[in-house]
Amino acid sequence: MAILKILHYPDERLCRAAKRVELVSEVTRKLVRDMAKTMYAAPGVGLAATQVDVHEQVAVIDVSEERNQLKVFINPEIIASSGEKECEEGCLSVPGIYEMVRRAEKITVRALDENGQSFTLEAEGFLAVCIQHEIDHLHGKVFVEYLSRLKQIRIRAKLKKRLRETM
Repeated sequence: MAILKILHYPDERLCRAAKRVELVSEVTRKLVRDMAKTMYAAPGVGLAATQVDVHEQVAVIDVSEERNQLKVFINPEIIASSGEKECEEGCLSVPGIYEMVRRAEKITVRALDENGQSFTLEAEGFLAVCIQHEIDHLHGKVFVEYLSRLKQIRIRAKLKKRLRETM
């Protein structure tokens, strides 16, 4: 298993929509394992393939305290949602930035697991937020796009400055 390089906002590759996975193969399962290792090492609670410059609809999430309940979502789609909740979000692709984002409070998602088996999951709270966040990545959207234009400009400037300081 390898730790993959995570793209950072405002990298344009984060804006690319991912393609559906036509066949869940050993290549897909290796991607899942590498993404999980990368997410845990970061450390984070979710990672979409788009964030590691693989433009396929694959996401991994683990919101457990023990970090031992990995959930894999291949070709995820939200088929129902209800309520609204504002929650503070962060992102491995937008390091050090945390902002309030409004999302559905409860969702039902349909996806494939790492073996290609279809499943449906009802989620609420933090897990629902994470699933919506990762699906956004697969559609080429970063959470800062929910913020005002002024906040987006400030975040972009802050991250560019931080990048210059590390060079």
